[in-house]
Amino acid sequence: MPEAYIVEAVRTAGGKRGGRLAGIHPVDLAARSLDAIIERSGIDPKAIDDVIMGCVSQGGEQAMQVGRNAVLATKHLGEGTPAVTIDRQCGSSQQAIQFAAQAVMSGTQDCVIAAGVESMSRVPMGSTAMLHMKEGLGHYKSLGLEEKYPGIQWSQFVGAEMIAQKHGFSKDDLDQFALQSHLKAKRATEAGAFENEIVPIAIETAEGDAWHTIDEGIRFDATLEGIQSVKKLSEEGKITAASSSQICDGSSAVLVVSERMLKEHGLTPLAKIRNLTVTAGDPVIMLEEPLFATDRALERAGLKIEDIDLYEVNEAFAPVPLAWLKHTGADPERLNVHGGAIALGHPLGASGTKLMATLVHALRRSGKKLGLQTMCEGGGVANVTIVEIV
Repeated sequence: MPEAYIVEAVRTAGGKRGGRLAGIHPVDLAARSLDAIIERSGIDPKAIDDVIMGCVSQGGEQAMQVGRNAVLATKHLGEGTPAVTIDRQCGSSQQAIQFAAQAVMSGTQDCVIAAGVESMSRVPMGSTAMLHMKEGLGHYKSLGLEEKYPGIQWSQFVGAEMIAQKHGFSKDDLDQFALQSHLKAKRATEAGAFENEIVPIAIETAEGDAWHTIDEGIRFDATLEGIQSVKKLSEEGKITAASSSQICDGSSAVLVVSERMLKEHGLTPLAKIRNLTVTAGDPVIMLEEPLFATDRALERAGLKIEDIDLYEVNEAFAPVPLAWLKHTGADPERLNVHGGAIALGHPLGASGTKLMATLVHALRRSGKKLGLQTMCEGGGVANVTIVEIV
């Protein structure tokens, strides 16, 4: 079977809700990551067979096929470049990578951009359901679903609390993890670890024109006392806003190509894709599936957890990566080494390709070889992607 290679991987620096990226339409925000892929890789834009873009809240400014609209808004891609928009909840653009790799490995396409976008400032999370319900246009939960899951409203927050309870994590455990996310992101930023992956975005500020290049959510002055002082989201729970991922605006993209494309276009690969896995389980606890998806991925790849040099496990809520560490026996020192979504933000549909950009560049920067990325997703689904530096 043909191999699939990652040639370039980029992301914008995260923007806080109502922050430095909130003035940019998500179509244009996505277009900037697509253009960066073309510019940095040197690929002929006409060689792009397809663009697969993840986006969760496909309404308002992200409606009407945001992936295709982003292509049409680019400087380098033209009307002849196809695109499709997909939703696998938080794993949407990680699934975009896997669809792109599958297209290349099947031999049906040679050059695909996997990408993602989410402007959570401009298209609020859940708005695509809530606005329809307010207009009397129905509820996403059907009679069939209600019969199987009576009285249950799907909630990632509830699922995260269930994980904390099941695995025995205290509020202090979650707060300690959150602090480390900020400290690692702070160190990475100050060391220039993100420079090769971040696409500078021109913005307007009260002080004048500027470039957005630093993740806005990082608390450079974070302390345990400050994190511990944040009010719990429910009186009986353990999670706070400080131990949860930050609402975030951003876009990201990854170029996936065949070996033939590498040779014909003189491209230099960053990594080879070793394994593509997606599994599903309990939709109520919902966010626990990365544990079991990782088991499946390692088995299929013929690897053990200790073979993997770095892991990116999305920090949707602190209990998720903590439960993943406990279940897999992975080395905590290899986990989210540059911080995670608690500090850097979680721009939903853009997070999959965002994490891959961070993982690939972190592996190359540290001289490591194998990386594993996994993401919890609404509905109890999880993707795992294993890459190897070449």
